[in-house]
Amino acid sequence: MLPMTPKAKKRLFLTIVLLVGLLLTLKLTYWVHLHQGKIDIQAQSEKQLKELVSFLDGSLSRYESIPHVLSTNPMLANVLNDQQNSSKIQELNLYLEEIQHVTEASDIYLIDEQGVAIAASNWQQSFSFIGKNYSFRPYYSDAISGNLGRYYAVGTSSDKRGFYFSYPIYQQGGKEILGAIIVKVDISGIEQQSTSIAIAGQYQFLISDPEDIVFISSVDAWRLKSLTPLTEIKQHTLDTSKRYAARPIGELLIKPAYESGRQAMIYQLQTGNKHEQYMDNHQQMSKAGWQVHIFAPINPLMTSLPALMLLSASIYLLLALSILFSAERRRNLHRMQLAQSLLEQRVEERTQDLQQANHQLKDTQDELIQAAKLTVIGSLAASINHELNQPLAAIRSYAQNTQTFLARNMQDKALDNIKIIIELTDRLADIVGQFKSFTRKSQGTDSATDIGRCLKQALTIVQPAIDKQGVELDVQLPSGNYQVWGDKVRLQQVFVNIMSNAVVAMQQSVKRQLIIRVTGEDKFCISIQDTGPGVRESQIEKIFEPYFTTSERHGLGLGLSISQRIIESMQGQINVANAEDGGAIFQIILPIYLLEER
Repeated sequence: MLPMTPKAKKRLFLTIVLLVGLLLTLKLTYWVHLHQGKIDIQAQSEKQLKELVSFLDGSLSRYESIPHVLSTNPMLANVLNDQQNSSKIQELNLYLEEIQHVTEASDIYLIDEQGVAIAASNWQQSFSFIGKNYSFRPYYSDAISGNLGRYYAVGTSSDKRGFYFSYPIYQQGGKEILGAIIVKVDISGIEQQSTSIAIAGQYQFLISDPEDIVFISSVDAWRLKSLTPLTEIKQHTLDTSKRYAARPIGELLIKPAYESGRQAMIYQLQTGNKHEQYMDNHQQMSKAGWQVHIFAPINPLMTSLPALMLLSASIYLLLALSILFSAERRRNLHRMQLAQSLLEQRVEERTQDLQQANHQLKDTQDELIQAAKLTVIGSLAASINHELNQPLAAIRSYAQNTQTFLARNMQDKALDNIKIIIELTDRLADIVGQFKSFTRKSQGTDSATDIGRCLKQALTIVQPAIDKQGVELDVQLPSGNYQVWGDKVRLQQVFVNIMSNAVVAMQQSVKRQLIIRVTGEDKFCISIQDTGPGVRESQIEKIFEPYFTTSERHGLGLGLSISQRIIESMQGQINVANAEDGGAIFQIILPIYLLEER
């Protein structure tokens, strides 16, 4: 077996550390989630328990004062003193029946000193309490002793669960106890309302008596079950008290064994066909003698555990990978810094060479633009020559006439001729000056350039060719100050290139017209249209390529290519299309720098 390399050992060590850290993270997540989850469940259960106990106290307290109020009615003492008077008993039955309907109690009945019921609100029912002996009930003992009695039990006559309130009936004007008045409250209604509260709170509840027998619960299977083992002594006590009448009492299947003194215990109970875990929180209702339990389900806490552990593992792995990535990144950064230092040295050397090449390229580009200008001037040379020769011939003629006028002493006419000669000389100076300005090299500086003035200067250069070819000129410029930002000499060169090309294109046309329009809304649009043969569809896409020319257009094929670059350097664009009635239309679109209408 080959020995492990240092790099392999390092990888194995990192893998072990990563796995140990992952296991510790999962274990910590499991403990924290369960611990904090149980704390949250307990806090929520305690709050819900208080609300449920408050509801139960309120539900029972509605009936607690009824026996005492009824005991003040002399009719009850009269009946107890004259139990053989059937008319008085019947009158009392009707009275108790009426009170039962008003108070919504389950039953109200009067018992004598021996515990026998002599009048009852259910006197008409088959399970009427009249004649039944209830001396075995604790509420009878409490009332006969002169106290308010409270007791829960299943009725031996009605077989209905109820809570009983009792109060003694005293001899009028004395302290002798004649009997007791009993008010029975139906527990099933309170149970239904409590179950609705439990469903809304997503928990289960049960209420047990002092013997740990469940007599109220949101789960039917838990009702009439014992929380603690049902021993023979406990069963005998239940049978003797007849608290649950003839109903059988079983044991609740609960694991581990129920411990009455401990809060927040986790128990497993059967709900329907499945076993679920619950946290038990309970509170004593001292007046009623009830123990109220809330069982909060633990399953939601366990259900959310896998997703939380997966999230925790993902976060741990992301952090671990981030740390490893950061360490690797620092190493790579160090290597890159070394490489960058070497690269900067090479770049500095190459930059010097590139700057020198750029200067040479710019000089070449300027020379190319200047050559294109001279090419245009060359193509206009014949027209320029004609434009200059005409005023020169006129100057010579006026000069000869002036000599003659001076010889004849006609000074006035000689002075007129001299004025005309001066005007012709100024015209020649303007023409030569404009061509001199056009052919001069541009300094490459941008400034606010008036489009109208630039077009007029370009027309001055092309005018001799226009006149020579007999071209009709149609120029419409908007009134006002309208400017773009750019090199005015190079923009003039663009106009001269397109106009001179248009004049050449119309040499063979019958109708020769050059139409120039300038419009300005969002941007300036300079339209230059001729009446020549137009541009072939196959050549439109190539017309701005360097060295491309057609048989109808003369030159090196650089004019339009240079024009396009000049316009694009001014953040504009140049397009070409064919007019519907013939001829080409060049459109130059430039951003507006200033537009002031007059």
